[in-house]
Amino acid sequence: MLASSGASECNMKNMFRTGFLVRAMHTLLTWVVTLILFLHNTDMRKCEERGELLLPALFLLLVVLSVLSYFAVSLMDPGFVVSDTVKDSQGLDEEMESMIPQSSTPRLRRCGYCLLQQPMRAKHCQTCKRCVRRFDHHCPWIENCVGERNHRWFMVYLLVQLLALLWALHIALSGISPSATWELWFRANGFLLAALGVIGVFSVVVALLLGCHLYLISINSTTWEFMSRHRISYLKSCGDEENPFDRGVFCNLWDFFCICRTVMWEQVYQRNAPNHV
Repeated sequence: MLASSGASECNMKNMFRTGFLVRAMHTLLTWVVTLILFLHNTDMRKCEERGELLLPALFLLLVVLSVLSYFAVSLMDPGFVVSDTVKDSQGLDEEMESMIPQSSTPRLRRCGYCLLQQPMRAKHCQTCKRCVRRFDHHCPWIENCVGERNHRWFMVYLLVQLLALLWALHIALSGISPSATWELWFRANGFLLAALGVIGVFSVVVALLLGCHLYLISINSTTWEFMSRHRISYLKSCGDEENPFDRGVFCNLWDFFCICRTVMWEQVYQRNAPNHV
């Protein structure tokens, strides 16, 4: 009995750690809200009754796309650091590293948790217990880190999710029906009002997230760098408005969305950081 109880407890911990419950709740909430929109007397329901299935099909396709993009970004490797390959990938050996002025290029640090040498802009995530390249933040919504490999897909997910939410908001508002009294009104529209509240809250959150991330991408900064600038070794020597990775708004956006490769940020830093010798 004790062994069985211990195994069950271990399985529950694994479920929480892998984000199973978070993803299940997100998926369930998405389809419950979608079902409410189709069951009430909304524009979508009226289109169905008239046999006009194009708009309902497009909306369902957008919802499915948002769920698929959610799972893609939540299950994707965000850019975990797996080995001490930083020097090899840059073609730098110890002799070359010693020739770089330490005043302009901070020495790469070794993670105090996983003991791997961190590339510049990488950070150890306490939740994932891994170091992540170009770490942005750990998102409890997707139960995964947002980093070098999945950040652009995170943006795609936010955009698709916002489009679906705004369309759902319009659909929910179209289904609110008048009644003779407040009590009858709440009874007739209770589920729809609950769905409207959920959609409204999520719409605001996703819109703010999308706007904030677009701004940070346009200046080639991450959430971690923006919030903890004073504690990051390679940014301490820079001015408050200075960013050694910034190449201008257009180039920053182009590199982020269109260039799919691993960037050696140490080399970018060497070229752009001011020499404080």
